[in-house]
Amino acid sequence: MSRLEAKKPPLFISEPLTKGTACQSLLLLSRIFKSSYGPAGGLKQLHNGVGGCVCTTSQSSALLRHLSVSDPTFRVLTASVQNHVSRFSDCGLFTAILCCGLIENFRSLNVAPCTVIKITRHLLSLCMDYLKSGACGCRVPVDFSSVETLACLVRSILTSKPACMLNKTEVEHLTRMVLKAFLFTVPCHVETNAVLGKCVIVPVKGRRVMDSTVLPGLLIETPEMQLGKPLAVKRTGSNMIRIALFCVSMSGDGFNPEEGTIAVHRGISLEMSELNQLLNVGKQLVNDGVGLVVCQKVIHPSLKQYLKENHVVAVDRAGLSLMEPLSRMTGAKPIASMHLLSPGCYGSLKDVSIEKVASKHFVHLIPEDTVICSFILCNRSETAWDELKRVCETAEHVLQLTMKEPLALLGGGCTETHLASYIRHKSSGLSTSTFKDLGCSQTQYQLVADGFCHSLESVALSLNRDGGEILTDMVYGHCWFVPSGFPSISDWSDVVSKCGCGINGNTEDLSWRILEGWSCSPVIQGCPKELSVKVTDFMTLDCFAAKCSGLQVALETANLILDLSYVIEDQN
Repeated sequence: MSRLEAKKPPLFISEPLTKGTACQSLLLLSRIFKSSYGPAGGLKQLHNGVGGCVCTTSQSSALLRHLSVSDPTFRVLTASVQNHVSRFSDCGLFTAILCCGLIENFRSLNVAPCTVIKITRHLLSLCMDYLKSGACGCRVPVDFSSVETLACLVRSILTSKPACMLNKTEVEHLTRMVLKAFLFTVPCHVETNAVLGKCVIVPVKGRRVMDSTVLPGLLIETPEMQLGKPLAVKRTGSNMIRIALFCVSMSGDGFNPEEGTIAVHRGISLEMSELNQLLNVGKQLVNDGVGLVVCQKVIHPSLKQYLKENHVVAVDRAGLSLMEPLSRMTGAKPIASMHLLSPGCYGSLKDVSIEKVASKHFVHLIPEDTVICSFILCNRSETAWDELKRVCETAEHVLQLTMKEPLALLGGGCTETHLASYIRHKSSGLSTSTFKDLGCSQTQYQLVADGFCHSLESVALSLNRDGGEILTDMVYGHCWFVPSGFPSISDWSDVVSKCGCGINGNTEDLSWRILEGWSCSPVIQGCPKELSVKVTDFMTLDCFAAKCSGLQVALETANLILDLSYVIEDQN
């Protein structure tokens, strides 16, 4: 018997945030997230060190999926952000940068963690009440009778990821395509419980982005079908095509030796028996007037030939991912057994055609009335296509969230600086009873509020890449970027033209202050004004639901990490 190694006791780490390794991990994570943020964010190349695929991205979902975090404290942070991204798709980097900033700012305060947590929860409630109130100056209503605001939302998402390698013309084209795809998924006839449809992305790599297009219905790749004369498809009396949808193999290999032994009489071929059964199914399909058979798996060549001779189009290898949208689009019920065919399981289609995209051939299933569409997404390289796919999926999800809650927030750092200005104003005018209820002094509250505001402003500061100053105005609390090369003594009104979100055009006399982290900045005495919003093509907007959730997740995660007294790690 080999010697057994003695079991090691668990490792107890007290006050994990006070350790030097924790500080280094936090600083490194913060730098990774900040340097990836925004349209000018730096790309990260991630690989596992022992070979395998390399991921080039600046997107939070891909970063966190490929990033290996060894410190158990900060695995909590990455897990929280990943959970947020899985629910909202957007504002992952915002959440991560804000959370890192909050931990960094609060851990250096001479205030007990339990007091910090009470104060930050009060600050969060002030923020959420303000963001959800009609008086909020960084909120934009979304009008679904017009596409301008929706286009701004999509455009802001597309331009925020440089790994997509898009120029301005391509951004505009894809913005139209994403909106078109989304509108296809919205039901024309609204019911009590209306459900949005589905957009299926069809990958085409190595082609121009401008070749991307959206088609109603579904595309199924079929290499054996070529462009030529129109498909001879059997139709019903109402000129529709009846469709049968199989989720079981029709290849004739139904017997699996692992399932047991089958006794076969002498002279009987099991293969021929199964083929005859398949052909009987084919005869029933022909007799029932079916014009199209789609199989998730493989169809036997003899059955394919029989169906073709009877003007029935057979499409196999459709794959599991298309079963649900196919069933929903056609009304067909997936058939899981050859013995359970009934007229009630068939669906219907308006038409079927062959489409060629690049070097690929597809069967195009065209419905009468659809909430299902195919987005043929093209890009020049595999890396750029992978990033673009994630971005388009995010944009679609953001539009769905916006339909649920038709609001958006100002982008380009303006929501963060505006919210920081608002919190400075509110925190300076609180009554003594508030401090008594929270169990803290006014000084402690002010210290935590300043740390909270600086953390918000650090997100806006992360957007700066060219070394120029970042300002906030003292009237609206918006964020302004100064081109590099101008000294700090400049008259800022002469060097800035538009704020980060693009709404404010510097047409009035504004006073400014420079955002410089923990500088002794003056407190804004007046509440930041609400600016009348007129939607323009140059507006930068963020998803309301995603950003509100990101704000809450960042603060709650920071509180959790700050409150950690011990980390107990199993070493076996």
